[in-house]
Amino acid sequence: MKKFGAYTCLVFGTILASGASGQAMAADAQYVVGISNTLIGNGFREEMVCSIKAEALASGKVSRIVLANRNGGPSEQIADLRNLISAGVNVIVLNPSDRKALDPVIEQAIARHIIVVAVDQAVSAPGAYVLENDQVAYGREGAEALFKTLGGKGNVVEMRGIDGVPADADRHVGFEQALKKYPDIKVVASVFTGWSQDKASQQIKDLLGSGKKIDGVWTSGIDNVVVDAYRSANVKFVPVVGTDNNGFIGQMMQDKDAGLVAIAVTNPPAVGGAGLGLALSVLEGKKEPYVVHLTPHVYMNTTAAGLDWAKSVYDPKADPTYPVYGGVPPYTSYTPAQEKACKGPGES
Repeated sequence: MKKFGAYTCLVFGTILASGASGQAMAADAQYVVGISNTLIGNGFREEMVCSIKAEALASGKVSRIVLANRNGGPSEQIADLRNLISAGVNVIVLNPSDRKALDPVIEQAIARHIIVVAVDQAVSAPGAYVLENDQVAYGREGAEALFKTLGGKGNVVEMRGIDGVPADADRHVGFEQALKKYPDIKVVASVFTGWSQDKASQQIKDLLGSGKKIDGVWTSGIDNVVVDAYRSANVKFVPVVGTDNNGFIGQMMQDKDAGLVAIAVTNPPAVGGAGLGLALSVLEGKKEPYVVHLTPHVYMNTTAAGLDWAKSVYDPKADPTYPVYGGVPPYTSYTPAQEKACKGPGES
């Protein structure tokens, strides 16, 4: 058993409940919020959870958080969602491990008048809200920027996420959409990184040692280890597509003069806090859209605008795997300090 502040974490099938001590509750705090996450040790997911805690605290409307947090697939998440329903939550914010497999248990939650919001990735359950980064656009926009940089021809590597999850499938669709426009681009390798730094690091090292000609690398967010591998191998950089991870943003600036062309596609983990903000709005009687797509932005270190953006968001003190801070108005109200503190209601 591990302890995080006022939370107690059961290692297998994590259920965390806020303690009575800690920050004082707002007088009107009344809602219990459940969170379901099935990928731990990942910077994006950790910051996503922190954004939900921060929004819960900033809203003054949440009395307690129940967090189900572990590595797993649909079967584990279904069990966790059932536990959250039994815990009497008013809201469930989940990052889904499958687009359709969770639908029956989500429908059970909705039948009990629980507001369910899928964030970062979509579900198909009727009645569930979806607030996600447009993952098809993420794949397409980053790939198009890479292919244009290569002059429309060359060999590229596609480093995907987790096989079977909605975000990976959608990003691959976007990647394929871009690929159809560039018939002289050849995909010489496509691998699933599991969004794991260690796994991706070994995969790119193996690819560099394979002798394959590689002109560019598209990644689904595992980016800084690719740049590190090229540097360690002492071979010429190729253009790399990544996301707004702090380490990659630093490399955009630090390795530019060494020849790195870095292409960052935004994918804010604040979708978590935004999902809670949307749910609280619905609970307050406001009408919200059932599907909200956040449009990704592309920043390149070959432009003044891209470098200015990198300088404005880079935090030399932050972990390299953590995405740079950014809220999602109008659904988030927390401050950067609250997000970084990662404290929910009642957590000291």
